[in-house]
This record gives sequence, structure tokens and C-alpha cells, in this order.
Amino acid sequence: MKKERELYRDFLKSKNLKFTKPRLIIMETVFENHEHFNVDNLYELIKKKHKNVSRATIYRTVPLLVESGLIKQSLRCESKDIYEHTYGHENHLHFVCDNCGKIIESGFSDVAILIDLLAKNENFEIKEYNLGASGLCKDCQKKKDN
Repeated sequence: MKKERELYRDFLKSKNLKFTKPRLIIMETVFENHEHFNVDNLYELIKKKHKNVSRATIYRTVPLLVESGLIKQSLRCESKDIYEHTYGHENHLHFVCDNCGKIIESGFSDVAILIDLLAKNENFEIKEYNLGASGLCKDCQKKKDN
């Protein structure tokens, strides 16, 4: 997490913003947890240890983390933006269960080859991939069949 901290500090400095303790706490909490999250989830995790970090501070800090390239908005579920830390991680697909909300990640390389070919045919330069599919996970399929 040391590298992420340095990148974030440098990013904030380039924007003439201070590397405050709440911003550090938010960044560290994101990288300590390897789950997808929304601002409300993140707030609940943080308030267990740090009472002085407000929800508003988190709402203001998450876009900075996105802009820095350390995290990205990967999904939008139930009218909430879902984020994940992506620094140092390969691209992947998201399968989202419509029933329970479970998010399953899957490899991306085979699909990326096809998408890159389609983009080349359209003379389109891809900057970022953001792919997902919704449906039912295996547990919810079983429940539905019973």
C-alpha cells in the first residue's frame, strides 16, 4: 500500500490539495478491503475505527481517488455507484446477480481480443474497458428452481 499512498500524495499535490488524515484513512480503507464498495459501505467500514471521518468527506474524496487512477467506478447497481481499487489489477468482467447483488469477477483476455478487433475495424481507440452482465448467480438460480 506504500506505492498507492505515494501516488495519491503526488496526485493531491499536483492538484494543490492537502494529504489530510481523513483522505489517508479513506484511501487505506479502500485498499485494505478487496471488495467492491459504494460510498455507504465505505462509510460503515470507516466509522468502526474512525469517528471523525464524515460521509460528506468520503463523497468528496472518492472522485479524487477515481481521478488519481487508484480506483474506478466499475458498476452501477440499485442507483448506487460501485467502486473497486484497480491500481495494479488487470481488467476483468463483472457478473452481477439481480436477486442478491453478488458480484462475480471473471477473466477478460478472450473478450478483450474480440473487442479490440471490433474497435480496430471501426478505427476506434479504446481508453478503458468497463464490462458487466446482470442475471442470476448459481445460488439464486437454485432458489428459483425450488
